[in-house]
Amino acid sequence: MTSAYDDLMSFERETGALAQVAGRLGWDQETMMPRGAGDQRSEEMAAMESVLHARRTDPRIGEWLAAIDPQTLDAEGQAQVRHIARSFRRANKVPAKLAADLARLTSRSHRTWAEARADDDFQAFAPVLAEVVALKREEGAALAAGGDVYDALLDDFEPGATAAELKAMFGALRPRLVALRQAILERPEPPALHGTFDETAQMALTRKVAQCFGYDMSRGRIDKAVHPFSSGSGDDVRITTRTNALDPFNCLYSTIHETGHATYEQAIRGNYRFTPLGQGVSMGVHESQSRIYENQLGRSRAFTGWLYGQFGETFGELGLDGPEAFYAAVNRVRNGYIRTEADEVQYNLHVLLRFDLEQALISGDLQVADLETAWNDRFHADFGFAVDKPSDGVLQDVHWSAGLFGYFPTYSLGNVYAGCLLKALQEAVPDLETQLAAGDPSGATAWLRENVQQHGGLYEPREVIERACGFAPSEAPLLDYLEAKFGALYGL
Repeated sequence: MTSAYDDLMSFERETGALAQVAGRLGWDQETMMPRGAGDQRSEEMAAMESVLHARRTDPRIGEWLAAIDPQTLDAEGQAQVRHIARSFRRANKVPAKLAADLARLTSRSHRTWAEARADDDFQAFAPVLAEVVALKREEGAALAAGGDVYDALLDDFEPGATAAELKAMFGALRPRLVALRQAILERPEPPALHGTFDETAQMALTRKVAQCFGYDMSRGRIDKAVHPFSSGSGDDVRITTRTNALDPFNCLYSTIHETGHATYEQAIRGNYRFTPLGQGVSMGVHESQSRIYENQLGRSRAFTGWLYGQFGETFGELGLDGPEAFYAAVNRVRNGYIRTEADEVQYNLHVLLRFDLEQALISGDLQVADLETAWNDRFHADFGFAVDKPSDGVLQDVHWSAGLFGYFPTYSLGNVYAGCLLKALQEAVPDLETQLAAGDPSGATAWLRENVQQHGGLYEPREVIERACGFAPSEAPLLDYLEAKFGALYGL
């Protein structure tokens, strides 16, 4: 006779496998789905969500949980039960019809957003976004059960975090970031990379670099999408990137970023597959991996020195005076509209704008009809110049069309975590710079795999970072790193 725990885990693994199938539908919609299949896909995704919601609220889960004595389980078993109980409580607060309606609506909303973005027409997107906001408010209220609605949504992406504590952390980030940005923009701008760069060659190089960072192409693939993303876990983890003939850095660093996400999922212990422990523990921790791969490793002086040679072999003459000029071009700080293309100094200012606006949308202090104006006003106040078109402003990100309210602040939290991890990594791997200069990030990625990635959901998010670093996470290491790096680059 099987135990209640065994029955529970068997059921969870089936649910986890079905969730992976649902995720593959989303990946296909972004990459290969015929344009005319959108309405059918909406119904398919709503049907899958109905099945998943029914499983996540199955009364047997409550019976199994009640029959389990956590004290009889090892640390992994206790963590599984903790995650399952939390998910069960949350899922039972959301009516099945609302879950299906959200899946159907966000599939439609995503298509509308993509078309509106291509046409630079926010008004074409606003009505469906208003529907999404209304349903997310309803979902958040159900989850909050009288508590803070935005915190309830945030908890889906960063369990245990609150908007208040993130505001305090981000409030400590902002003054030093603003001061650093201002000092840099007063200095001469280094030369940029100019030319036309074959997009097929970009994809070949980006695949090489992804594998250099440990991405297992036998268990993954790289495709193109409007908005780069990573999808899946275990033995099927796919990433997307995008190409621009005038900007090969966009393709390369989007890929390195998504490789950080993907290698996290590929590195999680195999016996956790299809269970709550078999995926990244939070989006903040996930983002710490993508950001440390992309920035602290991928944009470092040492690694860009190696990359300079790879660019020369791939594209020929670059018009830059050696690896130092290439390093400066990779790390140029300049005015720009797009969050995903922003330099390390200004990136978090883009995130904080979104964090504040989405809180206002969920609370009702800001209506969708006023969102474009609010975005443009805030952008001008923060960056000192005007948004030129909606695709460079309120329409640039996919998140709100997908109903991902509470996701944006995890980007900055991930940057904070990455700053902490770099400090610990440099102490643990003293010859890190030498390795990176040889185009070999394996010392760094092995340390991250051992100390962060393999654990999946075993520990709580902040506990993962504290165990890896040996100290509680704070914004100080990130700020110190940025001021040292860009102070040297710009002679501050």
